[in-house]
Amino acid sequence: MEKHAMMAEQLNSVAERNGLPAKPKVLLVDDNESVRVTLRMVLEHNDFEVVATTNVKDALRLIGSESFDVLLSDLHMPGAGDGLTVVSAMRHSNPQAVTVIFSGYPEMKEAAAAILMQADEILVKPLDPKTLVETIRERLKRGVKSVRPIENVANILERETQSTIEDWLLHVELEPQIITVRLGPKERCAHLPQMFRDLVSRLRHPLALGTRALVSPSAAQHGFLRRKQGYTAAMMVEESRMLQVSIFQTLQDNLRQVDFSLLLVDVMAIADEVDSQLAQAMAAYISESQIDALPVEA
Repeated sequence: MEKHAMMAEQLNSVAERNGLPAKPKVLLVDDNESVRVTLRMVLEHNDFEVVATTNVKDALRLIGSESFDVLLSDLHMPGAGDGLTVVSAMRHSNPQAVTVIFSGYPEMKEAAAAILMQADEILVKPLDPKTLVETIRERLKRGVKSVRPIENVANILERETQSTIEDWLLHVELEPQIITVRLGPKERCAHLPQMFRDLVSRLRHPLALGTRALVSPSAAQHGFLRRKQGYTAAMMVEESRMLQVSIFQTLQDNLRQVDFSLLLVDVMAIADEVDSQLAQAMAAYISESQIDALPVEA
């Protein structure tokens, strides 16, 4: 027993001299039992302490209640969330933890720079045990990447409202069908500042799934105005489609800051809010058209 204790103490001293935790604590997340068992054995054999779980929900619970030196997570898992959700949570809870994502899809390695902005390392299955251990130890020595500021989608859209509107206007003015209605930039974009305020408010105060979007008086006013300006219904639909494209381009341009844990929910809310405001504008547009069609009384 004394001999084993002395050996453990010597190993800990070596680890500390190398700048590593004495026994790095790893959170391993993978729904595949054989992969999970194999990786756990490899890591424990190489003097890591391992806590393993099978799903995102349990991983988030563990991240909230324990401290880890390393996160090792599969990217693709069944159920709600995925490896990116776990990485994002770890970045929030323990920004100094090394985060390693692995995937069974080789193309993920090439797409990593664009997709896995928040992870420190991306590995492709099947994982070579020696490479895995060396990668984790090297990352622990080097430390994590400089922690990027994480923003929620509402803050990004609020900050980038004007640039998103300008991007939208640029695309609209290149659309031959729409520019047949000659308007200045101020008139063309008059409805957008309030729409963005509505959108940011919706993101900050989420509605339950299936709940009807809130009534927007400005959307109805926009429908009346577009009718008077000479827009067709098709022009309004195209402008709305282009607005969603510009909004999602803004998110793409700020992907390094996006909080991945809520991204899917926020994207759904954006699409629902823009579509809802279009529906309200179209209802007002049709109502105005019906009034215009009424016979003029003497």
